Amino acid sequence: MFRRTLVASTLALAATAALLPAQAQTSEKPPLKIVVGFPPGGSADLLARLLAEGLKNDFSSVIVENKPGAGGRIALGHVKRAPADGQTVVLLPSGPMVLFPHVYKKLDYDAVTDFTPISLLAHFQFSVVAGPASGVKNVAEMLAKAKAAPGKSTYGTPGQGTLPHFMGVMFGQKAGAELTHVPFQGGGPANTALLGGHIDYKFDVVTETAELHRAGKVRIIAVTGTQRDPQVPEVPTLKEQGVDMEATAWFAMYGPAGLKPEVRDMLSAAVAKAVRTPALKTRLLEQGYEPVGSTPAELAAAQKTDLQRWAGPIKATGIQLD
Repeated sequence: MFRRTLVASTLALAATAALLPAQAQTSEKPPLKIVVGFPPGGSADLLARLLAEGLKNDFSSVIVENKPGAGGRIALGHVKRAPADGQTVVLLPSGPMVLFPHVYKKLDYDAVTDFTPISLLAHFQFSVVAGPASGVKNVAEMLAKAKAAPGKSTYGTPGQGTLPHFMGVMFGQKAGAELTHVPFQGGGPANTALLGGHIDYKFDVVTETAELHRAGKVRIIAVTGTQRDPQVPEVPTLKEQGVDMEATAWFAMYGPAGLKPEVRDMLSAAVAKAVRTPALKTRLLEQGYEPVGSTPAELAAAQKTDLQRWAGPIKATGIQLD
């Protein structure tokens, strides 16, 4: 009896010992890579790095990897092909998920089925920025100049088919002015062109040019939201200047399709906690973002709503890109 008991105890201890490494591994914090589809220095990159700082205690490491190009589609393709283990996610503005399906004839991803919604991070609005080459001080002067020489006024954006690109098209249609679009690979390069006088204007999120505006190097002449932006409270909205147009957007985090619910929910909870901490919330507000930190279901609902909302306006513009 003693021998049988000793053998059983020995086997039980061996089984327990065998499980310990696995349990230790599962209790370790995983690493996290946040992929951003735009170059360093832009609004998406800034938000990703602020978020990475807020998440550092929840993961063994948090890195931001920039994969710029194609308005964020390169980053989306990378994350689409990543293992569904919760260690690779993409942070992006809403355009690639709600505009691109209507704008591009062919996309190498399905915005709904190829990704797992994790969290809606923040809402934001856009700005109309005049560079030193334009010589204008407000929207009225911009429109007068554009109408006097149709197609001669140029505006830059972070890329072809991005939300700012569409904002520029919509603005021209609403205001009755013909502007020529010049795409760049991110907001930083567009700022360089604006400062160098290579383009007249720029459409982008307010954060991208707020410091340049305050330094007097460029002039933000309008914001596109329903109210003025706290970063530049002296700048009127488009509606205040007679252009019947309002437009806002959001940043969100997605993982590849097939994330396990428990992994998805762990990521969402960590992000929501980070976004709502007083320090990060204050930083986001200072940068012109309205912090959210939603559940996966809330992000999926927001995406569905905006997919439907933008379908009609985009079709009306006739924009179709290859």
